[in-house]
Amino acid sequence: MRFVLKSREPFAFAGLWDSWQKPDGGELQSYAIITTQANDLLKPVHDRMPVMLDDLTQKTWLDPELTDPRILTVLLQPFPSDLMEAYDVSTLVNSPASDLPECVIPIGD
Repeated sequence: MRFVLKSREPFAFAGLWDSWQKPDGGELQSYAIITTQANDLLKPVHDRMPVMLDDLTQKTWLDPELTDPRILTVLLQPFPSDLMEAYDVSTLVNSPASDLPECVIPIGD
């Protein structure tokens, strides 16, 4: 399935990253996408979804001056279902080797 904004505008996922010192002295970069409960559109597919950020909320999420977790926690909500749509796509998406336009073309109902 493909989940998109009805507007087809790009969006971001809320995430956390850090740089860790490995025991051997090397550096390890790590990243995690934050999830929340699924909205009504995604519930039939899964019980969670990534926290999606629009232009305004991603600017808030990425603001290095904002350090109050209470402000940032408010952003960790399911994205509104009425601004999204979903449709079936080819099983080509099941392979990471498939980097083709056909991966996002809707298939029959």
